[in-house]
Amino acid sequence: MRLAFLGTPEASVPSLRALIDAGHDVALVITRPDRKRGRGGRLSPSPVKECAQELGLRVGHRLGDLDGVKVERGVVVAYGRLVPSELLERIPMLNVHFSLLPKWRGAAPVERAMLAGDEETGVSIMTLEPELDTGPVHLEKRVAIDDKTLATLLDELATLGAQALTEVLGSPQLLANPHAQGGDATYAAKLTKEDFHLTSSLSPTQLLRIVRLGQAYLEVGSRRILVESAASFDGDEVASGSITLRNGRVALGASGGAIVLERVRPESAKSMSALSWWSGARFDHDVAQWT
Repeated sequence: MRLAFLGTPEASVPSLRALIDAGHDVALVITRPDRKRGRGGRLSPSPVKECAQELGLRVGHRLGDLDGVKVERGVVVAYGRLVPSELLERIPMLNVHFSLLPKWRGAAPVERAMLAGDEETGVSIMTLEPELDTGPVHLEKRVAIDDKTLATLLDELATLGAQALTEVLGSPQLLANPHAQGGDATYAAKLTKEDFHLTSSLSPTQLLRIVRLGQAYLEVGSRRILVESAASFDGDEVASGSITLRNGRVALGASGGAIVLERVRPESAKSMSALSWWSGARFDHDVAQWT
């Protein structure tokens, strides 16, 4: 099938590779423009553009680049922008969405599912509509969330989505017979910096969910500490809002319990074990306060 592909981040790449491996003709790849990164301001392409160039595919940076391009269908995987109705009228499009629709429509479905404590998530292959994630679903595949990190879960969903996408495109029955979404819809708003802020008012369970997103931080005095990994704590009670050493482990007191810090990264420093950070911080007392 002759296709256009719209995508940007690393999670889109398995679907693009799967289309080529399945023998589809990807006539054009649309992705975000190159961005400046690093101190030198060097332009950096998106992961999808890097993959497309490796595969020898034509790349565009605007939806207008699809004008005059004849394709049977478009495929959208985490493109990052809404596709206008005028374009959808000309090119029907499939969307690989990382949630079990209609739950978690929107920009951050995987993160919101993790923060909400959902037991499972998945991928939905749907027909794209002008409204946000409302289209009928051709195929759905599920996966358990468990205690996976966001990076691990995204990798799993990206692979699963690529498999589901090629399954739909390879099946006239699945392609022609999507079913309407049913059930209560929820919206997955984009996360802000504050969503990653660990505070003592949160439960240990919620703190660990945030840590698994990969950008969690807390503040000790005026210092910001990134928390790279943490675990449950089953020792003696630790006062909410305090950090202390318990049996050689750095325990963080929260609402109704505590967690153990495993690896942290202080501002302007490298990643280190929480115990190394605690030893180097040289607090005046055996207990420090955090917010």
